[in-house]
Amino acid sequence: MSPELIAVLAVIIAAMAFDYTNGFHDAANAIATSVSTRALTPRVALAMAAVGNFVGAHFGAEVAKTVGDGLVKLPVGIPSLGVVFAGVVGAIAWNLITWYFGLPSSSSHALFGGLVGATLFATHGTVEWGTILNKVLIPMVASPFVGFVLGFIVMVAIMWIFRRGHPGKLNRGFRVAQTLSAAAMSVGHGMQDAAKTMGIIVLALYTGGFQDSPTEIPWWVFWTSAAVLAAGTYAGGWRIIRTLGRKIIDLGPAEGFAAETVASSVLFFNALVLHAPISTTHTITSAIMGVGATKRLSAVRWNMAGNIVLAWITTFPAAAAIACLVYFLVKPIFG
Repeated sequence: MSPELIAVLAVIIAAMAFDYTNGFHDAANAIATSVSTRALTPRVALAMAAVGNFVGAHFGAEVAKTVGDGLVKLPVGIPSLGVVFAGVVGAIAWNLITWYFGLPSSSSHALFGGLVGATLFATHGTVEWGTILNKVLIPMVASPFVGFVLGFIVMVAIMWIFRRGHPGKLNRGFRVAQTLSAAAMSVGHGMQDAAKTMGIIVLALYTGGFQDSPTEIPWWVFWTSAAVLAAGTYAGGWRIIRTLGRKIIDLGPAEGFAAETVASSVLFFNALVLHAPISTTHTITSAIMGVGATKRLSAVRWNMAGNIVLAWITTFPAAAAIACLVYFLVKPIFG
C-alpha cells in the first residue's frame, strides 16, 4: 500500500468520523421541534430524519463542489492531505465540545474553520478569502437574520389565518403538518451537511493524486457520506435536541411547523440556487427564535439564546485554532 493511499484513507476515515458526529450533533435541527410538540415520537422522528438526510445528500453536489474546490487551494501531495486531516479533526473536536455542553453550534462552520486554520498554519496552500466571504461569512450573518424575520412573519400569518380556529383541532392538524415540515427539514439537512463531507473526500482524492478533477464526485462518495450521516442522525444528539426543543421557547405544533417550514425553505434555496454551504443549525435556531418572538419578546429565553450565539461566533476561530494544533502534531507524519 503506497504512502499516498494510506494518507488518503486516513483523511477519508476522519471525514466519515466528522460525518457521523455531524449526524448526531445536528439531528436536533430536523427533529427537535417535532419531538418537543409530540408530533412524532423520538425514534420515529430520528428514523425519518435519517432517511431524509440520506435522500438529501444526493442533491447536494453543488454544495460539495464549493467545499472541495472553493474554500482552500492545496497542491497535490501528502503534505496537503495532512492539512485536510488536521482541518477535519479540528471540526470533530469542536463538535464534541459543543455537543457535551448541549450547544447547537454549526458543524459546517467548524469544518470551514478547521480547513482555514490548518491551511494558514501550513507552509503551502492558500485560503480563497473571496469565497469565504461570499459563501461562508455573509451567509453566516444573513441566514440567522433571514430565519428570524421569516419565522416571525410566517407565524404571524398562521396566527391571523387560523385566529378563529378551535385550539384542539388546530394542534392536531399542525402535528400532522409537522410530519411534512420535519421531513423537508431532514432532506435540506442532507443536501447541506452530507455534501460538505463529500467535498472533503473529493478534496482528499484530488490532493492525493487519485483523481484529476477537484469537483468530480464518485458515486461511492455520495452513498457512503449519506449512509454515515444517516447513521449518526439515528444515533441522536439528545443534549442538543433538549436545548432546541425546550430551552429557547416552549413550542406548540403551530410554532414547530412554522420554524421547520421557514428553515427548510432557506436550506433548499441556498443549496439549489446559490450553491452556498450554510449552517442548518443557525437557520433552524433563528427561525425558532423568530417564531417565539410573536408571543412576546420575553417568551424567548434570551440568556440561552445568548449562549448559543456566543457558540456561533466562536465556532470558526475555535475550530481553526484546534486544527492548527493538530496540524503541528501530524505534520511530521504527513511530511
